[in-house]
Amino acid sequence: MGAGKTTIGKLLADELGLEFKDVDREIEVRSGVDIPWIFDREGESGFRAREAAVLEELGQLDGVLISTGGGAVMLEENRRLMDARGTVVYLHTTVEEQVRRTSRDRKRPLLQTDDPARVLVNLMTLREPLYREVADIVIETDGRGPKMVAQELAERLRQLS
Repeated sequence: MGAGKTTIGKLLADELGLEFKDVDREIEVRSGVDIPWIFDREGESGFRAREAAVLEELGQLDGVLISTGGGAVMLEENRRLMDARGTVVYLHTTVEEQVRRTSRDRKRPLLQTDDPARVLVNLMTLREPLYREVADIVIETDGRGPKMVAQELAERLRQLS
């Protein structure tokens, strides 16, 4: 959360000549409601089921760069799918930087609490080992602009080809 997945993803897709698809945005377009509404009505489990279905569908496409939500790695089926269908990039960001980047964002249901830093620490503890398990590339985003990160990623991805 707050690592720059959407911003960096769009820049990287442009650089590589790929179509950009954001799983969260696809869910919102298809359902006609925003993510906070889904969390409010269906809970996290309802949202994760929608996320897995969209990720499965997008994973069938060629020539796309897919940005997942930060919690997509929590489901084993999603990790298997990501591992099988493409190169997985983990944009690593410290909790301190996440707090800074998300402090004014009211569209992040998991952070609508009195102590978002604690939530982010807990999420990082659960998710980081899973991110690293599936990642082909890990890149640090703290203190770096999105364009710089996207350019480095483009170079690294071209080296893998």
